[in-house]
Amino acid sequence: MSLVINHNMMAMNAAGNLSNSYGKLSTSVRRLSSGLRVGTAADDAAGLAIRELMRSDISALNQGVRNANDAISLIQTADGALGVIDEKLIRMKELAEQAATGTYTSDQRLIIDSEYQAMASEITRIANATDFNGLHLLNGNLSSDTHDGSGLQSTGKMKIHFGTANDSAEDYYYVQIGTSTASALGVGNQATAGSAGYTISTQSAAQQALVAIQNAIISKDNIRASLGALQNRLENTISNLRTQAENLQSAESRISDVDVSSEMTEFVRQQILTQSAVAMLSQANSLPRMAMQLLGG
Repeated sequence: MSLVINHNMMAMNAAGNLSNSYGKLSTSVRRLSSGLRVGTAADDAAGLAIRELMRSDISALNQGVRNANDAISLIQTADGALGVIDEKLIRMKELAEQAATGTYTSDQRLIIDSEYQAMASEITRIANATDFNGLHLLNGNLSSDTHDGSGLQSTGKMKIHFGTANDSAEDYYYVQIGTSTASALGVGNQATAGSAGYTISTQSAAQQALVAIQNAIISKDNIRASLGALQNRLENTISNLRTQAENLQSAESRISDVDVSSEMTEFVRQQILTQSAVAMLSQANSLPRMAMQLLGG
């Protein structure tokens, strides 16, 4: 190689190596300080795309867990109210049994019937008053077989969404709760006039009411059993969602997170190369001075 003074090729070569090593050193510093192997699309474009899709699914799954937990709270609210209704029906059956015997006068049966009707009115009040987050649960609003969520307020049975998409029944359940008012259960003077369970003011009516109340209890128990089964199903769903989120988080970590041990090794390597390049650039910059010796300088 000729000794020239207009161009210092060794300095240019050292500067190029310094720029390359310093750039890689900067990348290692960014990865180690952020903990991310993929910080920009330039690091791994395909990995970045996969990671962001995984992150969106993880966030959706975690929200799905919260949605399912809210649904369990709703179900527990409805079941608690049905438990109180159960107590009223048991008392109504006790009153009907009392009025069905022949040892009471008509006036006494009217007194018994007044409590019977009060219990029926309380059942209706509980059914109309039981709500979760402003959504009434037992008054029949959720008893329809059809769900319509196109309006500002959805109608019919309630859709509980917990999946990451909306293309199959795997992403949601429906909560359907039968009407639990006294008229729907067929007891008290809110039921159809003349029907069994309408009154216990006479011995015959009280005897018929025993069957009507029994049927009402069975209807109420069917609602509670359905809610209990759905609660168990939601609890299993929550467990599955958490497992999915955990596995996705693990997969996302393998794509996105930096391996600190290997990256630290690369950092030290590039740090040494950078320091070496700086030292050699300093030496290369001084080499043209040798030409001055030939010029007698």
